Amino acid sequence: MAVTSSGTATVTLPTDRQILITREFAAPKHLVYKAWTTPELVKRWWHANRGEVTLAEIDLRVGGMWRYVSATPDGFEIGFHGEYRQIVPNERLVSTEVYEGIPDAEEHAAVNILTLTELDGRTTLTVLVEHPTKEGRDAHINSGMEGGMQDAMDLLEEVAISLR
Repeated sequence: MAVTSSGTATVTLPTDRQILITREFAAPKHLVYKAWTTPELVKRWWHANRGEVTLAEIDLRVGGMWRYVSATPDGFEIGFHGEYRQIVPNERLVSTEVYEGIPDAEEHAAVNILTLTELDGRTTLTVLVEHPTKEGRDAHINSGMEGGMQDAMDLLEEVAISLR
């Protein structure tokens, strides 16, 4: 089932607990990966034009943690964190993702599988987000995540291209 309403990324729901995001970038995969895994570069795109990333911490190793905090212009803070479970440089990242704004957040952690494939200097990024429950998946979709994700992906592409 497709849920995409706008933007250059496609969002589908392969199962009742999954969200699949797919987007092509006009940049090689090593630059998309670098923009995804370098704290000072994450600060340039994660905000999705909705404020500013005030914290981007990345300990890029299996068992290492990541944490991003953004602040909106009116001062509202939103945080996410997770743990890296698998790392294949320039190709695949598996990590958990916890939205810090809900009660018992750790119990609702999603597992994200990022895959990068390249053809003729262009990269296809897929992120499979697997929630522990259908309710968690639906809350994620209904949070308005798509608009921010679309804008963040556009900025991610700009950052990756700028690294050439």
